[in-house]
Amino acid sequence: MKYSLTWDLDSFFEGGSSSPALQEKIQSIQDGLKDFESAATAWDPEQDKPDYPVFQDLLHQEELYAKALMQCNSFITGVQSADVSDLDASAIHARIIQLYSKLTIIQTTLKKKVTAVKESDWELLVEKPAFSPLAFALSEWRQQGSRLLSDKEEALLATLRVDGFNGWSAHYDTLVSFIKIPFEEVDGTFSELSAGQAMNRMYADPDPSVRKKIFVEWEKAWGSLAPAFADTLNHLQGFRLADFEAHQDEDFLVEPLRYNRIKRETLDTMWQAISANKQPFLSFLDRKAALMGKDRLAWYDVDAPVSLGSFQSKTFSFDEAVDYIIEHFASFGPKLADFSLDAVKNRWIEAENRSGKRPGGYCEDYPESKESRIFMTFTGSASDMSTLAHELGHAFHSHVMRDLPDLNTRYAMNVAETASTFAETIISAATVREASSDVEKISLLNTKLENATAMFLNIHARYLFEKSFYTERMNGFVTADRLSGLMEAAQKEAYQGALSDYHPLFWASKLHFFIDDVPFYNFPYTFGFLFSLGIYAQSMKQTGNFEETYISLLRDTGSMTTEDLVMKHLGADITQPDFWNQGLEIMAGDVEEFLRLTEKYI
Repeated sequence: MKYSLTWDLDSFFEGGSSSPALQEKIQSIQDGLKDFESAATAWDPEQDKPDYPVFQDLLHQEELYAKALMQCNSFITGVQSADVSDLDASAIHARIIQLYSKLTIIQTTLKKKVTAVKESDWELLVEKPAFSPLAFALSEWRQQGSRLLSDKEEALLATLRVDGFNGWSAHYDTLVSFIKIPFEEVDGTFSELSAGQAMNRMYADPDPSVRKKIFVEWEKAWGSLAPAFADTLNHLQGFRLADFEAHQDEDFLVEPLRYNRIKRETLDTMWQAISANKQPFLSFLDRKAALMGKDRLAWYDVDAPVSLGSFQSKTFSFDEAVDYIIEHFASFGPKLADFSLDAVKNRWIEAENRSGKRPGGYCEDYPESKESRIFMTFTGSASDMSTLAHELGHAFHSHVMRDLPDLNTRYAMNVAETASTFAETIISAATVREASSDVEKISLLNTKLENATAMFLNIHARYLFEKSFYTERMNGFVTADRLSGLMEAAQKEAYQGALSDYHPLFWASKLHFFIDDVPFYNFPYTFGFLFSLGIYAQSMKQTGNFEETYISLLRDTGSMTTEDLVMKHLGADITQPDFWNQGLEIMAGDVEEFLRLTEKYI
């Protein structure tokens, strides 16, 4: 094996959760934040003008501490993910969250003071060379500052957030560590699968009896802790709703829209376009069911491989997957390929298939080191290869912004998912294009369309569920049984009744509902997917070096609204359905090809 399946975290802090260097780092941040808070409190914008040297220094400190905290948080998140039983890591993570709370209080102080600057003075300030590159971010600060409560109230909220909000998100990770899925193999051997291992087999195992067996045990395992998960979710979103009300947000979508820098009109138009164009993807599910000899697919069949005749879905070693990704990234541009190869060689990736890991995949940034780390579990499927490409896309996004001011690198989730999905699209398109036979092409189209149905149906269900849940949570606690009812109803609506069985406990098993820093951790994925399809379509049309155009777009993601970003780089109005329809049409074309190729097998 030429590429390592395990990552290197020791280069940041040697010793994992027991690292003395990590403890020293955290203590230095804690001590430094005290001085930073005093300086922020003492700052008088009126006395600081016209050149605002003190403000320049304060912004520099804000960047230093934001990067330092992210470095520590990314590290301990990695430690926790690789070993969910590491309780020491949980304690350290709680301490880091407390320091984030302190930084938030200081940021609040600065935002309120920035808001108080007279408009005439502000216009002169943002024109100065020291501040003009930060004009968009600082203007956001002014807008945020105008919605803030008093200093004491905001400080109290930030303090309460540690245990009353962030703590519940951390509690979810603790609960997941207790999830074990008992499973008897075909040969009679018994094993206990972690949540991550079970999820991979439940969705990807070619044997339908195995998928069903795991799903039954999966539901039992999550159901056994459902009341605890319900408590966690209710308290998370209860705090969030109270926060929204305190800041006079008119509804629970205002903050996620603001966070993603998009208009309500844009979000509504996207979902309307998807709802009006679901039929091709329902036809895909129907055809897949027919190929499996079923009237309708069950939830655990939706992502299953399609194997026709003697053909078995192609599997890849980790080395093969990496080489394939690098080869096809190179066909797009040398910078993406070279970066990705360096990331793998330098052990930025944790991909080993073993027990004790948390489920899912992600990419975390280490801004002080100017590196990233990717977490996943690689089992050899084409889907796993796509996941690896996806996360490398995230890492590349951070890489091309390294020289920008930190405030201009804080892009929202919807555009963050654009870079990752674009990278994934390069690989999925290549695998389909290079298929050696019709049956192989069918298998690969299936994988590609699974992703599309996830974006247009599964994530739509998550969005509908979360809207329903928030609406009911405003009137009081929502029980586990009711949450399951809301989830099943959302799934039936999103899938338009196309499935035979649904996943009522999906709300408990899906980490995204329990993430504290981003509300509505769903629609940005769909946005990023369709946005990336638009970028990909343009890359196929444009002659010359499109990679540089693409990098320019990525570099702007933290310094303008999403509507302005798309208009600037793609010349499209995302408040209109045409933009969204083009991406839907691309995927509908893949459905047509899938239906044509599979016609003779039913």
